[in-house]
Amino acid sequence: MIDLLGLGKEFSGRTAVENLDLRVRTGDIFGLLGHNGSGKSTSIGMMLGQVWPSRGKAILCGHNVIQSRRNALREVGAIFEAPAFYDYLSGWRNLQILSGYSSDSQPERLKEVLDWVGLTGREKHAVKTYSHGMRTRLALAQALLPKPRLLILDEPSEGLDPEGIHEMRQTILRLRKELGLTILLSSHLLTEVEQLCSRIAVLHQGRKVFDGTVSEAKSSQSCLELRVDRFEDAVKKLYELALIASHSNNAVILAGGIGSDRVVKQLVQDGFAVHEARMREKTLEDFYMELVQKQRQNSN
Repeated sequence: MIDLLGLGKEFSGRTAVENLDLRVRTGDIFGLLGHNGSGKSTSIGMMLGQVWPSRGKAILCGHNVIQSRRNALREVGAIFEAPAFYDYLSGWRNLQILSGYSSDSQPERLKEVLDWVGLTGREKHAVKTYSHGMRTRLALAQALLPKPRLLILDEPSEGLDPEGIHEMRQTILRLRKELGLTILLSSHLLTEVEQLCSRIAVLHQGRKVFDGTVSEAKSSQSCLELRVDRFEDAVKKLYELALIASHSNNAVILAGGIGSDRVVKQLVQDGFAVHEARMREKTLEDFYMELVQKQRQNSN
């Protein structure tokens, strides 16, 4: 559904995306991860024909975006950057106007997408009365208007409260299950990505540093939750002895071949009071923090 081949972009001599190869298969919910400035938004902009690549190809739904943007995006819906609406008009009227730019949808289609995103009953209200979550759902309704096969969502849960995040997650899963959509999802919410996505790619400073399944990302190395006095000092000591690969919050990722018993024994020998040490399944956040720390160390 998406094929990026050697895609690259420079801005004033600065590399934003470097030789990006990426494939999103039909039916996937694919997560695109990376910190601010990693190249995610630039990559999505090139997929949507809003950023002109310096090199390479972006092929969506079998069509080259640069050579045939209209055909490539004919079956693509997207939420990209901050959705803009006419605040003084109703949600319904906004969709009417916006649909005229691409799909010229009939009233029946407008009703259908509003129902899909849970805005039925509020469609006649002015957008200026909408909450942030309702505006996000209206943006999703707009993305669904052309009956897309591919949906590209850039931070769809940003700024939402826990209830709104849950509702967005359920909507995305329903869209894939009931409409058969392929979805590319860019997000900083790693717990959401872990629950939604089957495959992910991680960008760091414009380069792809991981591409694989979520289970592959979580399978390497062991995670040890530690409740210990002076946690940061303890972590520093464990790094010095090469016993851990990374850490986040109150957990450490053990270095290859290192068992939890060795870590605990070392901490006790060094005078740290270990109140609890518990192995747990590695999360996507653990993997991401470990990967980013390694990339930063390699860059120094």
